[in-house]
Amino acid sequence: MAQDLELDLVEIVPNATPPVCKIVDYQKYLYQQKKKAKEMKANAAKTEIKELRFGPQTDEHDFQFKLNHAKNFLKDGCKVKAFVFFKGRSILFSEQGEKLLLRFAVELEEFGKAEKMPLLEGKRMSMIIAPIKKK
Repeated sequence: MAQDLELDLVEIVPNATPPVCKIVDYQKYLYQQKKKAKEMKANAAKTEIKELRFGPQTDEHDFQFKLNHAKNFLKDGCKVKAFVFFKGRSILFSEQGEKLLLRFAVELEEFGKAEKMPLLEGKRMSMIIAPIKKK
């Protein structure tokens, strides 16, 4: 029957008695499988990380301005990486930078949760805040 229709005979379940076979155009079947896999990959959630930079002596207005940006990023589903960059001798104020980042995390509690607590890496202290999943 498959030869008459110029199609392929494909064995679906070889262990069944009798074995289950199907008459299909195998090239078309492979094409459709690739197309489905490509669609699934395109629809996969892509998380983007937005960065916000602070100084250890960041002023209140600048803090609020960056806080509003972070809220918008978290609402859009992006992760936020906030970091304090210490220049020169300002590394002496590392505890001030940590307080700033912890305050930032507390202010954003309703929009996202801290994925990584403040950590000093060289001259940068950073933390990552992930958005809260909507139900």
